[in-house]
Amino acid sequence: MNFVECHEEPIHIPGYIQSFGYLIGIDSVSHSITFFSRNIMDLFKIENLDELFDKRLTDFPESFPDIIKSDIYTSLERFTRRENEAYFDKIFIGEKEYHFSVFRSGGDIFLEFEEVLINPDKRISNKYDNFYVIDTEHELWNHLLEALSKVVNYDRMMVYKFMMDGSGKVIAEKKSENMESFLGLHYPESDIPKQARELYLKKRKRIFSNVHTETVPIISKTKENIDLSFSASRGMSPVHRQYLINSGVSSSFSVSIIIDNHLWGLVTCQNVEPKHVDLEDRVQAGIFTALAANAYSSFKSKNELNYRMELNDKLSQLKTKFLKHNNLFDSLIESKTEIRNFPEAEGLAIVYDENIVTDGVVPASDVINRIVHWGLENTNERIYVNRSFLKNYGEELNLPESAAGIVIYFIERDKNEMLIWFRKEFDEHIDWAGNPEKKIGVFTQNGEDKQMVSPRTSFRIFTENIKGHSKRWNSRNVSAVQAIRDLILDTSHKNYNAIKRLNDELKKVNEELDSFSYTISHDLGTPLTVMKLNAQMLLGNLTDNSEKSKTKINTIIEEIDNMAEMMHDVLQLSRAKHSEIQLESLKTGTTIYKISENAKITYGSPKSEIVIKECPDVLADKTLLHQVFLNIINNAVKYSSHKDQPRVEIEGSEDGQTIIYRISDNGIGIPEEEKHKMFKIFNRMDNAKKFKGNGVGLSIVYRIMKRIGGNVDYESNKDGTSFILTFKKPYI
Repeated sequence: MNFVECHEEPIHIPGYIQSFGYLIGIDSVSHSITFFSRNIMDLFKIENLDELFDKRLTDFPESFPDIIKSDIYTSLERFTRRENEAYFDKIFIGEKEYHFSVFRSGGDIFLEFEEVLINPDKRISNKYDNFYVIDTEHELWNHLLEALSKVVNYDRMMVYKFMMDGSGKVIAEKKSENMESFLGLHYPESDIPKQARELYLKKRKRIFSNVHTETVPIISKTKENIDLSFSASRGMSPVHRQYLINSGVSSSFSVSIIIDNHLWGLVTCQNVEPKHVDLEDRVQAGIFTALAANAYSSFKSKNELNYRMELNDKLSQLKTKFLKHNNLFDSLIESKTEIRNFPEAEGLAIVYDENIVTDGVVPASDVINRIVHWGLENTNERIYVNRSFLKNYGEELNLPESAAGIVIYFIERDKNEMLIWFRKEFDEHIDWAGNPEKKIGVFTQNGEDKQMVSPRTSFRIFTENIKGHSKRWNSRNVSAVQAIRDLILDTSHKNYNAIKRLNDELKKVNEELDSFSYTISHDLGTPLTVMKLNAQMLLGNLTDNSEKSKTKINTIIEEIDNMAEMMHDVLQLSRAKHSEIQLESLKTGTTIYKISENAKITYGSPKSEIVIKECPDVLADKTLLHQVFLNIINNAVKYSSHKDQPRVEIEGSEDGQTIIYRISDNGIGIPEEEKHKMFKIFNRMDNAKKFKGNGVGLSIVYRIMKRIGGNVDYESNKDGTSFILTFKKPYI
């Protein structure tokens, strides 16, 4: 005995048809008979069915005279040009009138017959014209059921809408007084499994006239598993038959509701007694349903257009606020309430760097941080949507009710920048038409017993309480998040272009400044030298009685030296930015020792104690490295030289892939309120004014360290200063 899941049941190849129909299959090329339903003997004069195989209908003029003479048969090539497209006619067979339909599927042409029925209760008005003036979804579907009741009139008629997960819900109903109402009830996905939904998309009208009658087998000598997907009289699945019996009905009729080429739902009709509806009435019901579906699509499009216009108005207002700021997150924070309301969320978290700014009802910061890390590690989408986040991850992340549903928009994953919208847990319950739990039953199909999911025996309301979910994030909510995304990208692009333009202008100005600095430093060198020589000659020619004049001339010479030193430093600063560099493994000990000894002479501090400890090799440019140590060690000796016991300590150490040098002194220290201007050119501390200098040296160090891939930092207090130089470790 085989076990077959609902979605695996081959309902398109049952091997039989219903008793109201008659079927003949002929080869699409030779027109020879390849299969037929066994009951054609009841309709046509045939003595031996086996004689039909591999023959044409025209070979039996006495058995099939009305078919042979019909317009459809005489023009088969024209009517079967396109696959799975049915054409209809009426013919008399004997004294009764029959519907005659034809369609081609695969390599076969299907000829179907069913008796014409007169419907005395049929009343068609022009109410279907009103579909396009109705402005509510509820009224539209009720109007459709009212119009269909004038044509087919079943005991219970319902509009059944498919949900995103394949389950369904009855959203409209028209029934007789003695029938139980199913309005608002939900049905599990297994009631109409995937392959059944695919068939409803192909064959849009489906009738089961009498679930209690015997089916009619199809006979063929050459064909197996004949595909009856497009056959009007295709036999029903044994599971579906039992389902209808369990629900207390004997007949059903359905029409597919197709919107945008998707199976949106069904018009489902049920009757307590067996009921067959004439083919023309079924076609009429299909036309009415298609009109209603088109009206619904138009109605939804109109509403969607109005929503989009409102959304665009809100976005325009938000965009105006965004462009007031140069920083994205300043814009987001100012507009956080509007951004939260866009997708109708109850809370919002703006996450950037190590900061979290919130609005509305949100979890605590530590919970948000856990969600941030989870999102970065477990999602790849730019926009992540989940209404069951609490149910799925509540225990793992220790989530509160306020994080039942989330939407995450990742602005920049690498920078941990994102927006998170929150919805709290929604106290939801679903009324099912019977307990949706699956049970296994045994059914016979084509003489073979199979274990399959058994349909429910009771359709009494079964209420399921749903925990861990928020209200659904619908398509409009997701569109609103996408609109925020587009706004961020748009304004970020504008800001990027503005910043790029300013950077280009700044680069040009810097290049001009560097060129000017180089020119001034170089071209003024000669005039200054001439001025100094003339001042020295003038000083030498003065008499011993001109002390006052000597003092003035010495001051001029000193100022000339200061100016020359400043120009030299500016030139070094320019070179530090633009000179070619060659990184290599360099030893530092000898360089540090020579600079230290010279510094004591330069600043007249022979009593300075300079302690040189470990000096590991670094990766740097030889000329630039000398500039760095020269400026830092000179500063350390200079600013500690007025102490009673001046001391400088130099030590290097290895830290992973970097080499760190610490140059410490017991000098004047750096006031806290002036630390922000340490590396700015020509800026000097107030407590350093009594020392000679021009405020360029540390700017040179800062530029050099950045160029060689290192860094410079410092620590300072009233007892002295330590400069920290971080170099790359040399390659082994």
